Amino acid sequence: MVAMQNVYLGAHYVVHLPEPDDFAFWRERARGLIQCDVLPDRVSWVEPGGTGDLFAQEGPSRGARRLPVPGEAAREVRASKRFMSLARNAALHSDSERFSLLYRLLWRLQSNARCMEDKADPDVRRVEELDKSVRRDSHKMHAFVRFREVQDEDGAEHYVAWFEPDHHIVRANAGFFMRRFANMNWSILTPRGCLHWDGTTMRESGPARREDAPSGDPVEALWKSFYSSIFNPARLKVGAMLAEMPKKYWKNMPEADLIPELIAGAQAREAGMVRAGAREERKRPQTLKAIAQGMVACRDCPIAECGTRAVMGEGASEARLMIVGEQPGDHEDDQGRPFVGPAGQLLDEYLAQAGIDRSQAYVTNAVKHFKFTWKGKRRLHQSPIAKEIDTCRWWLEAERAVVKPRVVLALGASAARGLLGKTVSIARARGASIELEDGSELWVTAHPSYLLRLDGAAREEQVAKFASDLAAARARVEELSG
Repeated sequence: MVAMQNVYLGAHYVVHLPEPDDFAFWRERARGLIQCDVLPDRVSWVEPGGTGDLFAQEGPSRGARRLPVPGEAAREVRASKRFMSLARNAALHSDSERFSLLYRLLWRLQSNARCMEDKADPDVRRVEELDKSVRRDSHKMHAFVRFREVQDEDGAEHYVAWFEPDHHIVRANAGFFMRRFANMNWSILTPRGCLHWDGTTMRESGPARREDAPSGDPVEALWKSFYSSIFNPARLKVGAMLAEMPKKYWKNMPEADLIPELIAGAQAREAGMVRAGAREERKRPQTLKAIAQGMVACRDCPIAECGTRAVMGEGASEARLMIVGEQPGDHEDDQGRPFVGPAGQLLDEYLAQAGIDRSQAYVTNAVKHFKFTWKGKRRLHQSPIAKEIDTCRWWLEAERAVVKPRVVLALGASAARGLLGKTVSIARARGASIELEDGSELWVTAHPSYLLRLDGAAREEQVAKFASDLAAARARVEELSG
C-alpha cells in the first residue's frame, strides 16, 4: 500500500481548472480529493482568471501539484447515473459555485447513495436548476443560431453566425452543428469562445466581438419570406413566444424584423381564419335560391369587396350536366348571368355543335364575383388566385349538392381547381374522367376565352380538341343516363 501524499491537517486546497467547461478535469480532481477524505469546505475550485480562496494554503502559484494524492488502495468513489447526468450539464453553468456544489454532492453520495432522490434537498434542487438552465441555453443555441454568408480570402463560401450564450455551452454543442451542417464551412462566434468547421476538422478560438460577425446576406430575404409564410396568428401567445424566444436573441435573427408587424396583424389574420372555419362549420343552403341569397352577402374573400355583384349559376335545377367556368366577366357582372359575354357566346356556339342544350345543363363559375383592374375607364379581367378559388369552393360545392349532376365539365384550370381543391394540368387531365367525392365524373377542357386569344393553326388545333371534349362529355352523360 502506498500512503497518501500532500495531505495536511486542516489544509485548504485550491484547484485551478484549465477551462470553465472542463468537466473531465473536475471529475478527476474531485475523485482524488474524496479518496483523500478532503472535506468540501476545504476545497476551492477556480476557473481561468479567478484568484482562488484568500484563506487557502495552496495558492495559485503552487497549483495542483500540491493537491493530495491518494494511495493505490484508495476507496472507490461512488456516483449515481442521475448525479452524473445532472453534473455534466451543471458544470457548464456560469454560476461560480457550481463545482463546489458538485463536489459537495459527490461527497455526500459516499455516505448516502440515495441522497439524489430527495427532491426537497437544497443541493439537489440547485443542481437540477443548473441542469435545466443549461439545457434551455443549449436549446436556444440550436434554435437561434443564424448563419450569414461571407467570402473567404480564396473566394470560397463561408458561413458565420453570432450567438451570445448565457453559459459555457459552446464546445458542448459543437457536435450538433458539425452533424447538422457537415457540408458547410462555418464559424460560430461568441463572447465565450468560437467554433470553426471546414468540413473535416473542428477548430476552436478565443472570444469574439459582435462586430466580428457579418450583419446580413442575400439569403435573408428568402428566409424572411419563409418565416412569414409559416407564421400562424391563431397560435400566437406573445408571453409564451417571448419566453421561448427572448428579445436578447432578436438582434441576431433576420426574421425578428418581421415579428412586430406580424404580431400587430395577427388579430386581423386570426379573424379571417375564424371566418373561414365558421364557413366550413355552418350548414350549407339546401336550395339554389338560398345559395343565391347567401352569395350576395358573402365577404369571405377580397373580391367581394370590389363592388361587383355575385353571379349565380343558372339552368336546370336537376341537370345531368354541370358546366363550370372561372369567374364572371364585365358583361356577366352587368347582367348578373354567367357566360353572356364573348366567351359565353363562343361556348353556346360549340355546345350547339356538340348537341348539348344549354338550357338543360347547369352553368356556373368557380368564383362568383368579377375580379378586375382598371385601365382608364375599362375594367380588365384579373385571374383569381388559388386562395380566392378555394374560398369560393364552398359555394360551388353547395350548388353541386343541390343540382346533383352526373357529369361536371370544368372549363379551364381555375374551374378544375374549384372542383378538385388542387391545381391540375389541362393538357394532362383532358380526355379522361376524374371521379369526384359524390360519385359524379369530372371532365376537364380549355376555357372558351383561351380559344378567343388564338389564331391560325393553333386556334384550329385547340378548337378541334375543345369540340372533341364537348362531344365526349355529351356522350358520357347519355351513357350514364341510359
